Amino acid sequence: MVQERTLPTYNTATTQITKEEGLRLYEDMTLGRFFEDKCAEMYYRGKMFGFVHLYNGQEAVSTGVIQAMRPGEDFVSSTYRDHVHALSAGVPAKEVMAELFGKATGCSKGRGGSMHMFSKEHGLLGGYAFVAEGIPVAAGAAFQSKYRREVLKDANADQVTACFFGDGAANNGQFFETLNMAALWKLPILFVVENNKWAIGMSHERATSQPEIYKKASVFNMVGVEVDGMDVLAVRAVAQEAVARARAGEGPTLIEALTYRFRGHSLADPDELRSKTEKEFWFSRDPIKKLAAYLLEQNLADEQELKAIEQKIQDVIDEAVKFAESSPEPDPSELYRFIFAEDE
Repeated sequence: MVQERTLPTYNTATTQITKEEGLRLYEDMTLGRFFEDKCAEMYYRGKMFGFVHLYNGQEAVSTGVIQAMRPGEDFVSSTYRDHVHALSAGVPAKEVMAELFGKATGCSKGRGGSMHMFSKEHGLLGGYAFVAEGIPVAAGAAFQSKYRREVLKDANADQVTACFFGDGAANNGQFFETLNMAALWKLPILFVVENNKWAIGMSHERATSQPEIYKKASVFNMVGVEVDGMDVLAVRAVAQEAVARARAGEGPTLIEALTYRFRGHSLADPDELRSKTEKEFWFSRDPIKKLAAYLLEQNLADEQELKAIEQKIQDVIDEAVKFAESSPEPDPSELYRFIFAEDE
């Protein structure tokens, strides 16, 4: 086990959160966890095919960032580990599940599968299978917001883009090129590195000469922030500040969220490379349990309310599976549809 980085601390005494906000965060993270657990079950039952990369353990990053934005108005760019980003952005669970089943009712009409979630309605720019592929796409979305506001004088064009990617992508050329452009043009974008320590089977510490990714922001005269990616309140606080800067025209932020995936790289990964000691260290920091404890301690919720949310989410997941199973397959006659933008 590589020596763990000292995780940044967050003073919860400074947290300003209402009961409604706290329960919304808990519900969103629970939705992500329950959904992914059901995906594992459906995959092993032969209902899903291809590669399926689960997000278990990283829920605080998706929820903390996207819930600090304007879901449905702002933009989100994801990776091949994109189911939970889609859910946090507001894509209905039944449409995400149907996509995983390859059904015509899926958010990408059954053509994208696990790695290519997309929803124009919810500002989800897509999941991208190639490492770092979504970074320049996200910059393009941020650029059009800035262009419409400053050149076309559209006062309503204040959208912010959140670009999620892993630690492995931070060694890719597109990362450096795009951060440079975003800084030069002061684009309204959050570059969110979900550093889960492992790029497939390569340890982050072995793959990069500067493991502290957030420090790379200094090269571009950009704000760089390190945050505990297992603490949704800490992620939310950092994201709120970054979103405010972006919306005010002050440019991009590079956020490195130190997190961990509780399962292997994909459901086809036997997960034999990571040590038992390392896994146990991170399992003990489950972000959902951490938030639940905080809500109870602060009298923002009681056990019954949390259990009611869990039951509500379980019902949503069960309905999503029924919807996916009963939905039709894409019609073979539409094989060449949706290749071009005008095909709607």
